[in-house]
Amino acid sequence: MSRLVEQPRHYCTLGALQSVVAINRAIPILHSGPGCGVKLFRGLSFEAGYQGSGYAGGSSVPCTNATEKEVVFGGEDRLKEVIDGTLKVLKGDLFVVLTGCTADIVGDDAGQIVSEYQEQGVPIVFAETGGFKGSNFKGHELVNEAIINQFVGAREPRVRKGLVNVWSVVPYQDVFWAGNLSEIKHLLEGIGLTVNILYGPESGGVEEWRSIPDAEFNLVLSPWVGVKTAELLKSQYGTPYLHYPTLPIGAKETGKFLRAVGEFAGLEKEKVEAFIESEERKFYYYISRSADFFIEFRYDLAGRFFNITDSYYALGVSKFLSNELGILPGEQYITDDTPEEYQQSIGEEFKKLSQYNSAEVVFEIDAGKIHERLRKYDHKNHTPLILGSSWDRDIIKEISGFGLNISLPVMHRLVLDRSYVGYSGGLRLAEDIYGSILESYK
Repeated sequence: MSRLVEQPRHYCTLGALQSVVAINRAIPILHSGPGCGVKLFRGLSFEAGYQGSGYAGGSSVPCTNATEKEVVFGGEDRLKEVIDGTLKVLKGDLFVVLTGCTADIVGDDAGQIVSEYQEQGVPIVFAETGGFKGSNFKGHELVNEAIINQFVGAREPRVRKGLVNVWSVVPYQDVFWAGNLSEIKHLLEGIGLTVNILYGPESGGVEEWRSIPDAEFNLVLSPWVGVKTAELLKSQYGTPYLHYPTLPIGAKETGKFLRAVGEFAGLEKEKVEAFIESEERKFYYYISRSADFFIEFRYDLAGRFFNITDSYYALGVSKFLSNELGILPGEQYITDDTPEEYQQSIGEEFKKLSQYNSAEVVFEIDAGKIHERLRKYDHKNHTPLILGSSWDRDIIKEISGFGLNISLPVMHRLVLDRSYVGYSGGLRLAEDIYGSILESYK
């Protein structure tokens, strides 16, 4: 049975093309209809803080532009033509063929075609990412799996002490992905680890991916995305992994995160604590300097906060606002179509936001239903703070709330290297929240 979703906040499986674009000098090749790539590019780039196309994204993405001819007679010959043309025109370190709905339904054997190029030494892989298979979160993990199995391959690991692979936020789906990954790398290097961050400007590109089997352990920093990738690496290379479900924002959660990683990695406790102390000193300097503002804020305060976002932001932001800014939680709306097997564990995390606070979690991808629940909130006596997307601007006005645009689509902010992760990320989030509140008074 088909289902209509009002104001969707994620994309189809083929949206994994943006995960490919996020790898330095990796080039996606689409075997799909002519409109798929354009729509996904616009949605995951221009509606995500106007981040643009990257090295080989946007209008540079090669595509078979499958039409009725390919549906009737098959599109394998056309795919070969596009791959040949791509190899002649575009310079890349890795090529990733992604199939769309048409190719998967017709049954084109993209794997067989790609294997012919692999036998010639071409660095190319494929992933079956027909949009009907799920969201771009699933597509992201399918791309990870394809690169690991077909490009990195089976080999004996040469384990390097202190090397960690990080599997965390989904590029472009997380609007602040580049800044967040850079900050995660900074934090882990601060306690003495060597980091394969894999995506974005801080990554070493394809060479980092080649060294994945040599990591001492994998770190999954997300409520659920990346767990299957870590399990694959454990079965294939015997690499253990640490699953830390909460995106660390602010001093308390970041310190807790670093101590957990340090203990898992067997790092010197003194070194970990020295780094935490140094970072906390700077963090609390700015918080204490602004204490008068927080304590004597003369304007209306947010009565409750409501997240309408992906699970990793909803959980990370909720713990920060509860534990460090003292704002009480309302219902938390998770919009990433979380698989059922992870929903209970995520719900348990929200039950223990702090010693005194918990929150009810609603897993819902339909904004219309979310907005109906918000209308029932007692907004006359308690002003809500809504951390959501550009879709939520109207409901914020309707219930006279405060709002901050932190999740896809982000059409009212330009995003460069902004991050909400870690110590500095907590300060940025506090700035943005209270800046938004102050901006509402004229």
